[in-house]
Amino acid sequence: MKFKLNIVPGCEEVIEATVQMRSTLTDRIEQMVLRYTGEDQLPAYTEDDMLLLRYGDIECIRVMDGKTWASDKNGKDYRVKMRLSELEERLPQCFIRINKSALANEQHLIRFAAAFSGAVDAVFRSGRKEYVSRRCYAQIKRRYTEK
Repeated sequence: MKFKLNIVPGCEEVIEATVQMRSTLTDRIEQMVLRYTGEDQLPAYTEDDMLLLRYGDIECIRVMDGKTWASDKNGKDYRVKMRLSELEERLPQCFIRINKSALANEQHLIRFAAAFSGAVDAVFRSGRKEYVSRRCYAQIKRRYTEK
């Protein structure tokens, strides 16, 4: 497989791929291209400030007490004024749903840890742990076995 990127300032952007047949990779590339809006930052708020969080710096997004919070790779929490469903549509595919009220950036996941009770936790690089529901865990397992 070869990859070629031509950068021509001022021209209309066209993404074209020549493949022998459609595959899960081509489907993912197509979804990524169609979902891309040119943005890779999310407005986030602290008590005093508003800042733009880069998608790659976000480790986990969760809803607590009806409010949406994003945690960065350093473990700091920021308020996000969007619903989880809106974020799920906006964010790249590396953000996966891990339970009814949380999304995880799989690039920051270290492992899924099983407990004796049968519960599964997503363990992040910062040390944070988030509960993974059984339904979401089954979907995640299918996602990784298809790769």
